[in-house]
Amino acid sequence: MAIRAGLEETILKFSELVRLLEAHGFNLVKEKGSIRYYGKAGWPALIRVDYHGAKEVPTGTYHHILKSAGIRKGESHD
Repeated sequence: MAIRAGLEETILKFSELVRLLEAHGFNLVKEKGSIRYYGKAGWPALIRVDYHGAKEVPTGTYHHILKSAGIRKGESHD
């Protein structure tokens, strides 16, 4: 986690984001190129992740994916 101008910002790589989704019960449903779709039973929509491995996830993208997956910011499922 990095602190910038007094705001807390999470820095995560795409591979870590995928592990977070999988820890919350999401599984890879389909893949086309670098675009992956994750879903889980009982969840109404697929979660789209433009996968780029070791690159950092942009903050807005990170928040959008968490919101789409119903995962609260700061919530982990270890």
